[in-house]
Amino acid sequence: YGETGVGKEVLAKYIHNISRSEGPFIKINCGAIPENLLEAELFGYEKGAFTGAKSEGKPGLIEVADKGTLLLDEISELPLSLQVKLLRVLQEKEFIRVGGIKPIKVDVRIIAASNKDLKELVKEGKFRQDLYYRLNVVPVTIPPLRERVQDIPILAYHFLNMYNEKYGHSKQLTNEVMEIFMKYPWPGNVRELENVIERIVIISENDQITKKDLPGELLNQEETNHSFGVHVSRLMPLKEASALVEYQLIKQAIEECGSSYKAAEVLGVDQSTIIRKLKKYESMLS
Repeated sequence: YGETGVGKEVLAKYIHNISRSEGPFIKINCGAIPENLLEAELFGYEKGAFTGAKSEGKPGLIEVADKGTLLLDEISELPLSLQVKLLRVLQEKEFIRVGGIKPIKVDVRIIAASNKDLKELVKEGKFRQDLYYRLNVVPVTIPPLRERVQDIPILAYHFLNMYNEKYGHSKQLTNEVMEIFMKYPWPGNVRELENVIERIVIISENDQITKKDLPGELLNQEETNHSFGVHVSRLMPLKEASALVEYQLIKQAIEECGSSYKAAEVLGVDQSTIIRKLKKYESMLS
């Protein structure tokens, strides 16, 4: 479980590589495939199973991942009807293709990833409780990158080495750039960091990557960090002063970011929280 881009697939590949590296690693995003196609994609189909089906049939990804690992990304988007079939795979180690009658045995490790809290979805009746407990044997929560700042240099140098090798470069990050990386909130998490590293490796003209090579959103954030300041002009109760400081911070974040949505990302809260607090503080101050 973790926000989009925190590195769930990276962790899944690591688990695969230390235990089932001889077998295939297969990934499917359950939310990226239309519901009417997802069953055939996962479980495969027999010839003549439906109009347009291949004459020889087709194995599904569960079958393809035999002796390996299947990553079900955004498992929360899996329809309830298919959750039942997945439960059978976990319990019985077998499944039936669409249009088939013969069970097919399979030995596959299934790793499920989600950016939604499955426990809450179970309470809402949107996710099967029995499947949740079958999947939740070894739960792992990956915090967003802004909450594990100590990982930023490790990840940055990992991606730098990877893209230096890919593009045949030997570029280095300056201390100034790393300081900016450490202060940036990374709303897109590890995926955003990787994309930034690849971009600057490609476009930077010199071997030393400097501040001028960075994309605008990182530089704008640095300017916000330097320019922000709040001022309380008189003594007042601490609760009132705290509200004023928070109000000024929210106002400046919206002004700097251009919208309450982006401001919420920078401040690490929901957009609804930003709007609610603004209304509350404007009412108090009036």
